[in-house]
Amino acid sequence: MIREEEVYQIGKLGKTHGVKGEISFLFDDDVFDRVDADYLILKIDGILVPFFIEEYRFKSDSNALMKFEGIDTQERARELTGTDVYFPRSLADSDDGTLTWSVLVGFDIIDADSGRSVGRIASVDDSTLNILFCLDDGRLIPASEDLIIAIDQQARSLTMHIPAGLLEL
Repeated sequence: MIREEEVYQIGKLGKTHGVKGEISFLFDDDVFDRVDADYLILKIDGILVPFFIEEYRFKSDSNALMKFEGIDTQERARELTGTDVYFPRSLADSDDGTLTWSVLVGFDIIDADSGRSVGRIASVDDSTLNILFCLDDGRLIPASEDLIIAIDQQARSLTMHIPAGLLEL
């Protein structure tokens, strides 16, 4: 069984395309292409289920047409519309040590000055030039590499220098 902490969300399935089972995939992270993944994980009725990729092609920088094995009709593809898409953290760990912002979703942010947890990253807003960590409680913290001191993937934590007064905004 796939557990929530083993994956992170990279997008959502949109509308069907054509009659042979293709579906639009709106994504925030193209990790599936960079690591040449065989499958993606979909959340079906609250359960994380792997779906093997038959083929895909990019429509834009954030949209691809996806064809999954065993999904051969428009009707079958339509059942997946609106489904959240996840990627295994273990496959996203790159050999060169670089991480994407979305891999950090679910990590706890630790304030380097106090050593205390500030909150858990619920999502990453990279829609503007200034990338933000959105915490579970709705607070926003700049996702600046200059503020990040350490990333502990095992402990799923991110130690940051948080400027005075930032959390009170």
